[in-house]
Order: sequence, then C-alpha cells, then structure tokens
Amino acid sequence: MANIKSQKKRVITNAKRTERNKAVKSEVRTRVKAARETKGTPENAEALRMAVKRLDMAAAKRIIHPKQAARKKSRLMRALNAAK
Repeated sequence: MANIKSQKKRVITNAKRTERNKAVKSEVRTRVKAARETKGTPENAEALRMAVKRLDMAAAKRIIHPKQAARKKSRLMRALNAAK
C-alpha cells in the first residue's frame, strides 16, 4: 500500500473506475448477445438499437476503443442481415 496521500486516493479512484468499466463492458456484451439471439423476431430492431447505443456510449467514454465498437457493430449488422 502506498504511503503518499495522493497515491492512496489514486488507488481508490482506480478501483472505482475499474468497477464502473467492468459494468459497462458487461452490459455491452449482454446487449450484443441479446441482439444476436433475436434475429428474425419482431424484437430484433429494438435489441439491435440498444446494442449499438451501448457500444457507442462505451466508445465515447473510451471504455472500449472506438474502432473496436465500429468492428463489433459492423459484424453484428452483417450477421443480422445474413439471417434475413
């Protein structure tokens, strides 16, 4: 454990950020999985919209790299269009 006051604060701050980032990444994975599972159903459009929204939000906050978000959206769209 650090002895310097500012470093103690950084440890706490980093722990909070890690937890928040983990939660966001988990939700992104859940939304993408839900969108993949609903292909061909009426709920497909809503699930796809939510997945894209969560990917964009995570990329905007730099929790995931913007190009990673673009790649995931592209692959998701390709998979859902191929199912039609």
